[in-house]
Amino acid sequence: MNQISIDIETYSSTNLNQTGVYRYADSDDFELLLFGYATDFGPVKVVDLTQGEKIPPQIIEALDNPNIIKSAFNAQFERVCLSRFVGHRLKPTGWHCSRVWSATLGLPLSLRDVGSVLGLPRQKITAGKELVRYFCTPCKPTKANQNRTRNFPYHAPDKWQQFKQYNQRDVEVEMEITQKLECFPVPQNEWENYWMDQDINDRGIRIDQQLVNNAIKCQNVFHDQYLQTAKELTGLANPNSPLQLKDWLQQQGIKTNSLSKASVAQLLQTTTGTVHQVLALRQLLSKSSVKKYQAMQKAMCQDGRVHGLLQFYGANRTGRWAGRLVQVQNLPRNSMPDLEEARELVKQGNVPALAMLYDSVPDVLSQLIRTAFIPSKNHHFYVADFSAVEARVIAWLSNEKWRQESFAKNEDIYCASASQMFGVPVVKHGINGELRQKGKIAELALGYGGSIGALKAMGATKLGLTDDELPPLVQMWRNASPHIVQFWWDVDKAAKECIKTHLPQTTHGMKFIYRSGCMFLRLRSGRYLCYPQPKIGINRFGSESITFMGINTVKKWDRIETYGAKLVENIVQATSRDLLAEAMRRLEATGNTVVMHIHDEAVIDAPFNRSLDTMVQLMTKVPDWANGLILNAAGFVSDFYKKD
Repeated sequence: MNQISIDIETYSSTNLNQTGVYRYADSDDFELLLFGYATDFGPVKVVDLTQGEKIPPQIIEALDNPNIIKSAFNAQFERVCLSRFVGHRLKPTGWHCSRVWSATLGLPLSLRDVGSVLGLPRQKITAGKELVRYFCTPCKPTKANQNRTRNFPYHAPDKWQQFKQYNQRDVEVEMEITQKLECFPVPQNEWENYWMDQDINDRGIRIDQQLVNNAIKCQNVFHDQYLQTAKELTGLANPNSPLQLKDWLQQQGIKTNSLSKASVAQLLQTTTGTVHQVLALRQLLSKSSVKKYQAMQKAMCQDGRVHGLLQFYGANRTGRWAGRLVQVQNLPRNSMPDLEEARELVKQGNVPALAMLYDSVPDVLSQLIRTAFIPSKNHHFYVADFSAVEARVIAWLSNEKWRQESFAKNEDIYCASASQMFGVPVVKHGINGELRQKGKIAELALGYGGSIGALKAMGATKLGLTDDELPPLVQMWRNASPHIVQFWWDVDKAAKECIKTHLPQTTHGMKFIYRSGCMFLRLRSGRYLCYPQPKIGINRFGSESITFMGINTVKKWDRIETYGAKLVENIVQATSRDLLAEAMRRLEATGNTVVMHIHDEAVIDAPFNRSLDTMVQLMTKVPDWANGLILNAAGFVSDFYKKD
């Protein structure tokens, strides 16, 4: 026996979508219902545990054997649930996830959609969703069902037989996906990255339960106070209702079609008196500062930790991680000088002091969200973060020498960019320091072919730049970075030639290869990015353009347009991801356990006696494949997570 294909059906009263699989399997009433499996792509067997059937001992033993491949679509679900069933943690090594495999080829992230795109002879049974709802989740008690809160197989024997067929079919589909993709194997190094990711998710991160609980209580207190004040000022039954508030504003001579965050902020600049007060209250009431605290509460397991915060290969264009549950990739920033003091007030639930010291308690609670993550007992957080990693990677790949020299001298890249653009020395808080902001905006907006729209999206006009200043700013940045601009065009040309001729094309140390209806881009790291079914078409501007099949912005499988600069963005972000993966592997190998990572930052949970400098050195070790890249990192030590 070399491989087992697995699919399971389970019951838990915990809502899987809200809590994630770790809390779901941690529920007291969790139960394994069906275990569908096939060995070495043979016939599928379904073990019905509700009828007293047993999983064969050799299969149970194989679950712990790293030399036998266990394959499942979204294997994390199977492994975590089966860990609960067997009574100990099943280590990730030896587990393969066909969803990850699909993602490496740019395919959808659902079993049904992958089966459909690949045109498999067997497809996932569409009625399965209703069967899962019937047998795997609690039901509402009614007179018709004798007030029961759960459906068992004996309540609907016909449905149960269909459910077993559904379980069998999922194993068959998973096997067909694996066999269909076997000519595009996932490299062993990438499986090792996946196993590391699973270890990090299994480890989880500790939550300060007192802070979380009291933050939610504080928000409720202040929300009620704000609402009552708004009622008194407006006389409305529900001043939080956009419809009622718009009518009230119109009566005060203020007409607005929207009460969005941006619209309210704009109105606050031009209003006074009671109207201004009411709009300020509206702003406070609409601030959803506790949703992430509530997500932490829901996802927290009995060990006081939240697990499964990160999804491996969540962004299948680049392979970057995606946030789940609490969405740690999208946490509010903290800029309060008295962060620790404010945190202690909230943790103690000191409502009077908060009301007296802060104008906006919701803003305080928002800034404290990061601090709800805390290290294990007798440990610190050691947080190490790459410095401007994407800017360093694009400078290295394009061989933009002045940028490389700037990074080698550890200069401020925004000052260096502004100096290059305007031809004068620029020093932060010094000579020509006012130009640094223009350099910063240009750096953040223009590296991947962005123009005036990208500058505006980055907030250029809000920071005082006029519309007339934007076109020259774009041109100055491009003139200052000719090698990056050439990099866009070289990548564009190589990709188009590869699609047209089906012949390999090389540029900037990377290779485009056409194979089996896909364009593969081999990165310097050796990893491949995949663009399925590429074509050359004509875009809305009448120029040649590249299109390929992928998941669009509304999560549908559709044809997507791309171009050289966008491909460069994929390349740079994918390369940065590979640098982070290798850095975390080095940290893990030296006993520095990662519990979370956000963008280009690793959070290590370690004893008091560890060296942050050593961790930063491990982060900045340049891999052999990135010779010439200049990396830098910084870090801090803390008793709670924050943005330093």
